[in-house]
Amino acid sequence: MKISFLSTFFPFRGGIAQFNALLYRELEKNNKIEAITFKTQYPNFLFPGETQFVQEGDKADEIVARRLLNSINPFSWFKTRWYLQKNNPDLVLTKYWMTFFGPSLGLSLRKLNKKTVRISILDNVIPHERRFFDALANRIFLKNNDGFIVMSDKVLADLLKLKPKAKYLRINHPLYNHFGEKLNQGEAQKKLGLRSDKKTLLFFGFIRAYKGLDLLLKAFNTLDDSYQLIVAGEIYGDFSVYQKLIDDSPNKVNIHLFNHYIQDDEVPLYYSAADVCILPYKS
Repeated sequence: MKISFLSTFFPFRGGIAQFNALLYRELEKNNKIEAITFKTQYPNFLFPGETQFVQEGDKADEIVARRLLNSINPFSWFKTRWYLQKNNPDLVLTKYWMTFFGPSLGLSLRKLNKKTVRISILDNVIPHERRFFDALANRIFLKNNDGFIVMSDKVLADLLKLKPKAKYLRINHPLYNHFGEKLNQGEAQKKLGLRSDKKTLLFFGFIRAYKGLDLLLKAFNTLDDSYQLIVAGEIYGDFSVYQKLIDDSPNKVNIHLFNHYIQDDEVPLYYSAADVCILPYKS
């Protein structure tokens, strides 16, 4: 097939870009595929982290992508739609993970050529953190797609709640297999400055309110001295509520913070050091 893949690609970083790069590499084996990405993904004043972009020293699959879409500039939405109409692919594939992108992606897909099928991979439909524009953004996006791929029962339920007659495939989330090999646990713990005689718990990923790090810190305070906790990931928003829980903790000597963006080649270090990964998500 001739495929246009409209989503986040290099030079943007993060899990969505990684997912898209892996899928792109699979699809290019048997199809003619072009990546189309953002000129502006988030305006800087709306982005809660350190940077949206791959930094020097980061290991990223540098997919060559055409940068057309600006999430807050409607003129770019029409330009992207015009380009898709002109390119006339068999399939336009998108990735939808936040209602903020509903208008820009949805209106870019509106009124494409009749032979072009529009399919979106849905990470979220009803977001973890609600905003006043969610319902409108979802309507714009969902009505401008022909079918959907969902990777969890929860997202499927959310999709059918909003679009009961939606055409969909329910496929389990694929494995990320690009991080490298597992390391010796003792060596990994040593590199991170951890003790090897404790049971090691891991909280991994962007730190956002819905992920429940506060619940984990409160629970960790009920454990004895045989446990240690790794908190690894970039802070999105205010960390003060978590810092207070740590400062007041009788167990704080066993809490180890690595609050920065974890590059791909660092990931095996944290998972190899841990006995268990904990996801105390509120949503």
